[in-house]
Amino acid sequence: MRVMFYQLSRDPAHGVVPLLARKSLEAGERVLVVAETEPQRAAIARGLWTQGATSFLANGEASDPHPDRQPILLSDRPEPANGAKFLFLADGHWREGETAFERVFYLFDSETLAEARQVWKDLRGREGVTKEYWAQEDGRWMRKASE
Repeated sequence: MRVMFYQLSRDPAHGVVPLLARKSLEAGERVLVVAETEPQRAAIARGLWTQGATSFLANGEASDPHPDRQPILLSDRPEPANGAKFLFLADGHWREGETAFERVFYLFDSETLAEARQVWKDLRGREGVTKEYWAQEDGRWMRKASE
């Protein structure tokens, strides 16, 4: 499992998720976006629907009918009803049981920085886990560290 830590400094999760989701879909992957609160999932959904002037990223809530049909599924738990292998933890909170996913995008901000640091330490040495740390510089995402 590849865990990609994204430290949000300039843009909020609802601005970053659409960029990462688009690249995931272009790679032929389905995505599960997890955020605990409905308001945060709604903001992410709006960002996905209005991602560009001429394009949108189709998505739906796990509680809606036919979640298995959604290329991007939003939920409050890491259960990939759409068969996603890519998990986005958009609320800054780690959840155990992510081993069903090939790639985890762990988005965190200043409020969840301490938790992210602890997760980085906790994942150290876990078999089959690789980690990367990404930060924004001048509006671009740059990989800062990997393990």
